[in-house]
Amino acid sequence: MRFEELPTPCYVVDERLVERNLKILNGVMERTGAKIVLAQKAFSMTTMYPLIGKYLSGTTASGLYEARLGYEEMGKENHVFAPAYREDEMDEIISICDHIIFNSFSQLEKYKDKALQAGRKVGLRINPECSTQIGHAIYDPCSPGSRFGVTKEHFRPELLDGVSGLHFHTLCQQNSDDLETTLNAFEEKFGEWLPQMEWINFGGGHHITREDYDIPRLETCIKRMQDNYGLEVYLEPGEAIALNAGYLITSVLDLHQNGLEIAILDTSATCHMPDVLEMPYRPPLFGSGEAGEKPYTYRLGGQTCLTGDVIGDYSFDQPLKSGDRLVFGDMAIYTMVKNTTFNGMPLPAIAVQDKDGDCRVVQQFGYQDFKMRLA
Repeated sequence: MRFEELPTPCYVVDERLVERNLKILNGVMERTGAKIVLAQKAFSMTTMYPLIGKYLSGTTASGLYEARLGYEEMGKENHVFAPAYREDEMDEIISICDHIIFNSFSQLEKYKDKALQAGRKVGLRINPECSTQIGHAIYDPCSPGSRFGVTKEHFRPELLDGVSGLHFHTLCQQNSDDLETTLNAFEEKFGEWLPQMEWINFGGGHHITREDYDIPRLETCIKRMQDNYGLEVYLEPGEAIALNAGYLITSVLDLHQNGLEIAILDTSATCHMPDVLEMPYRPPLFGSGEAGEKPYTYRLGGQTCLTGDVIGDYSFDQPLKSGDRLVFGDMAIYTMVKNTTFNGMPLPAIAVQDKDGDCRVVQQFGYQDFKMRLA
């Protein structure tokens, strides 16, 4: 099937571009000996897991269902972290996860012995209280009052027996200079306990496959932990695996006017690209410009009843008309994993574009996918 023959709305993941990203990540692993695992919270398209598994060390999860997915579909190293674990799920988590990271000493005390008896590696999440983000508090684990990780004030070294690693995750779509800043703060506050550890996990948020990412600085940070403390180093990026490797194809349904030109699409910001509203951010749209940059400017919006279901204002060389197809870029990450059927919106189909440019639809959704979620 050709790209232009795909149904709309439709997510399309470009296999060639995913593999390009994976080769970059694998290069870091080969040069440093660090291990990189896929953070499934950003991208959990299991059709791509065989390819991902060729290059990365495994997966990391935020709870039982993601842990099961990584265990069943990739079958390599399987890590998990949650702010708190449900008691009725813990036995299964321990049975399928290699590294189990706890968010507090109370959770550590409750489950550590059971995890160690099963031969699992036990870790503790640390909050270095070093915020490197500006304007995205919703994604800042070091923001005031954050529920993530143990701060220095509440650190209890007498309870570290059996803990083989420390974990921090402070970044979101950031470069390695921010990792270095965080690592300095982490080492200053918790460095005295690193010699008794076996591994350290730098968490996620590393935009390693972005063009301007400083990979040598990242590798220096990795080597620093290896050389100074003899630690095995883990990273768990999510976005970097499928960064700029996916599209969302949509069609113009109608044109409307209310002080400006409005195009109603068969996709939705709130349902199909929720980070547009949460971050917020303006997704790239092929063939378009900023508002006013090209002759014809339109506000692009979805079909739902939410007034704010607006993707943004874009300009075009030619007027839009009903039936036109638009292609948004960077639509693999935090889209499929976060989309909803709010307002009865159909979920987009999912397709893969192979290395030859041929497309195949791997998943389609219908009414039952909306109905099954409601009783």
